[in-house]
Amino acid sequence: MLQCGSVEAYGVCPMPPHPPARRSGRLRDETAFPFARGCTRLHDVLDLKQLRTAGVTAVGNEVSARASSVRLKDFARVATARVDDAAEAIGRIFCPHDLTPVDHSERDFSAHHNCAGFNGFSVNYVAYGGSVAINPGCLDRFFLLQMPLSGSAAVRTAARELTTGPQHSASLLSPTIPTEMTWRDDCAQLILLLDRKLVEHRAAALGGVAVQPVEFDPAVALGGPLGQTLSARIEQLVTTAEQLGPSKSLSAVAAADWRESFLNVLLNDQRHSLSSAIDVFNGRTEAQPAALKRVRAYLETRATEPLDLAELAEIAGTGIRALQLGFRRHFGTTVSEMLLDIRLAHLNARLKTTRPGERIVDIAFDLGFTHLSRMASAYRAKFGESPKATLQRLS
Repeated sequence: MLQCGSVEAYGVCPMPPHPPARRSGRLRDETAFPFARGCTRLHDVLDLKQLRTAGVTAVGNEVSARASSVRLKDFARVATARVDDAAEAIGRIFCPHDLTPVDHSERDFSAHHNCAGFNGFSVNYVAYGGSVAINPGCLDRFFLLQMPLSGSAAVRTAARELTTGPQHSASLLSPTIPTEMTWRDDCAQLILLLDRKLVEHRAAALGGVAVQPVEFDPAVALGGPLGQTLSARIEQLVTTAEQLGPSKSLSAVAAADWRESFLNVLLNDQRHSLSSAIDVFNGRTEAQPAALKRVRAYLETRATEPLDLAELAEIAGTGIRALQLGFRRHFGTTVSEMLLDIRLAHLNARLKTTRPGERIVDIAFDLGFTHLSRMASAYRAKFGESPKATLQRLS
């Protein structure tokens, strides 16, 4: 099932329950939220009288607001005009957080959260009436890409501050960076949630390094190529979820395609702490000459052994493609050509110190040559004479 907490589709909820929110509260009947099987249900936090006061009406499990741009309406999880209820319910779906109306927005406050959950990621519509301060601290388990639909949001991380808004800028929050936000002027956002383990394991694979925390630049310019791509893909995902509805399944293949698409575009096109490693490993930037010199020195000492590009790339700390590009750029040759040149030099040295009875063919095989005629041609091109001529001249 597409809806969050769907045990039928995936066996587990893609966003499991959290500990109680920092600003917690119970419903008027003092009944605890039934989170054991997944995420909050709409009726758990729905207060009709207060919603009408805030300009929101409810019919069954469908909520309509003043704005006609509410997305994922059939996936409603939270709709309330109570601050404590919103902090409790949304905190359990995302993570515990402090939630406080600002700028005299207590009377205008309302909270809506609609969520379509998938395996390892989800797409969400979150909106707050008035202006609110949100302090989640570190997200811990996931990354959040927040695409504003209305209003604005001031985002403060440990390293940077930015203001987001429609057609201007989105924010990308990393789980290990403390974050504070202020959503203003009835801010509404589409939010893509990506599981932390998925992102970190994919980044490590792309960069050829050990799994480690990944921290993104939080600013995503919506007018740039990346912002436009992300906006289009999230809109398409939301539309797909709305067309299917919460009662239909998205195939495992389709869900995997969406997940891979977001992972690849974010890790390759948005700057983060492993971007340089990924660029080098995939040959998009040059490997450092020092790393290439290590490989050349290794070839010098192991010239008689079979060529293993994977082993050489590991020595250089790059991918195979990056190693090949680096050799062409810095040495003007390929790895194979350099190895051949080293072997030819060793052959020439051996011929100069040959002992009585040694044969050229035996020396050539010892040095790793397997095709004698090609060896002879390459030797003549390098030294201007055949191996036999060198041997006879020095005998």
